[in-house]
Amino acid sequence: MRHGEFRDPRLVTVYDAECTWSRDDDYFLAVVGETPARVLDLGCGTGRLTLALAAAGHTVTGVDPAAASLAAARAKPGAERVTWIEGTSARLPARAYDVAVLTSHVAQFLVTDAEWVATLADLRRALVPGGRLVFDARDPADRRWERWNPVESRRRIALPDGGVVRAWTEVTAVTGGVVSFVHHYLLPGGDELLSSATVRFRTEEELRGALRAAGFTVERIHGGWGGEPVGQGDGEFVVQARADGDDLAGGAPDLP
Repeated sequence: MRHGEFRDPRLVTVYDAECTWSRDDDYFLAVVGETPARVLDLGCGTGRLTLALAAAGHTVTGVDPAAASLAAARAKPGAERVTWIEGTSARLPARAYDVAVLTSHVAQFLVTDAEWVATLADLRRALVPGGRLVFDARDPADRRWERWNPVESRRRIALPDGGVVRAWTEVTAVTGGVVSFVHHYLLPGGDELLSSATVRFRTEEELRGALRAAGFTVERIHGGWGGEPVGQGDGEFVVQARADGDDLAGGAPDLP
């Protein structure tokens, strides 16, 4: 199945068990928490960060195209505080949010230039002038995909009911910055489920250029969750940008 960990209820449970709260969640929660805000979590998945943002007092909207992931999010404590929308950025209202976040490398799942440009345009429209966009993407210089192999990626995932899933990942194609791969999940009963996906690794220059063209000013790009310079952190691009005001759109330079 394509993106099975988001669309298959059995794998959604596995995803939740494997992807628990971590340093990246701390980072996004802290950045959004600098001021009370109307927050958009685009690609919210099963709502781990979304619910934490709502619990912190923000007005939060979680948007995701995967019905099974949203069903899991809606079933969690505190879900009633969040506005959940099944769909993509195309459904976003205009000037409705002070901050938009895309976490867990959601930006990389927008593989084509057309998808990425359209999503950035939707986000620019959905944010108030001066609103913040914060997201993460893996630095291609780190070559993370080389570790997505059956040896280095092999892992055991403990489920809430005591069962254990054995999982591993293998890359199936690398073309430029586009990487395709398959996750293998061996369930406790013996069934093996496959989940395929393709992601795009963009350079810092590509990210800056696309954001500038979409009407954003890049404020900073870190290389990790501790604010390290690019190339000295966790193999990440952690991007903070602002939507240009109407009088600045298209004309503001990136900041260093």
